[in-house]
Amino acid sequence: MPDTLSTTSSVCTARDSARIAALYYLGRIQYPKLTILESAYRNHLERAYKTYGAKTDGTTLSWEAFLEGLYAFDWFVTCGCAEGLDAAWETLFNTRTGRSDCLLLDALRARACRLYPRDDEKQESAVAEFWSHLIVPDAEGRTPTLLRYDGQRPLAPWLIRVFQNWHLSKLRRHSGATAMPDDDLAMELPTKTKTETRWHEAFCTAAREWLGGMTDNERLLLGLRWRYRMSQRDVAGLLGVHEGTISRQTDKLRDGALESIRTRLIAEGWTEDDLEGYILTEMGGLLLDDPRLSADQLGRLLQAKGKSLPVG
Repeated sequence: MPDTLSTTSSVCTARDSARIAALYYLGRIQYPKLTILESAYRNHLERAYKTYGAKTDGTTLSWEAFLEGLYAFDWFVTCGCAEGLDAAWETLFNTRTGRSDCLLLDALRARACRLYPRDDEKQESAVAEFWSHLIVPDAEGRTPTLLRYDGQRPLAPWLIRVFQNWHLSKLRRHSGATAMPDDDLAMELPTKTKTETRWHEAFCTAAREWLGGMTDNERLLLGLRWRYRMSQRDVAGLLGVHEGTISRQTDKLRDGALESIRTRLIAEGWTEDDLEGYILTEMGGLLLDDPRLSADQLGRLLQAKGKSLPVG
């Protein structure tokens, strides 16, 4: 690629081009399995630069400023996904989202639980549908989701916002309200009201106290059922016990959680209807985020029983 690239905003100088090369090779060192051609990397970077420059309201954006704000490793993984590299997709699936051992996939599932409470089928299809449209557009003439990423913000939080806003837009469309324009899909989510924040914090405190009182066996059962979405039959087969035992233990866990958290929230002054529905809706995200149910912790609990973590 030549050292000067004409763009709608500025010109990529020889110095900028050298920095791009340095960022490219830095990415190759960090992710040796991602065999992206430098020419492809530069093409994707120029596209992102033009896309980002179009959002600056006519202000000239220099390549130097753009490269200074680039999240280089996130961008390199994005380029690998755009090039169809399986290793890049595997890296994206395993991206951590800033919480203890919360994978990107888990974070999306947690949002799906809140968007479609008590609808397991819709929760799973929401995540699968989102993944399918990261590279393939959901409608003719649209830009695929991942190709709208400009590298100027962390990738995982951006994808989570796009996922939530994309589904909120669909829900609004189905209810007859105006859907969000494409450019607004990655906007910040609206902040919660003080009342919503109060009850969410009260719920989290009560739920974590309940989790803290669980035995290792109860924690393992909960992790297998929630994090790995295993059926009662599969859990029974893995642990070598009767399915009826798992069913009784699952019911006991559920009833114990509802009773413990319900008592705490009522004591805090809860007077609204459907307290059980609120608890079950909030529970999915908390369980996926809690480090006591992390993949590493569950792996150790299974190892102690001579078992292996489930695959997939």
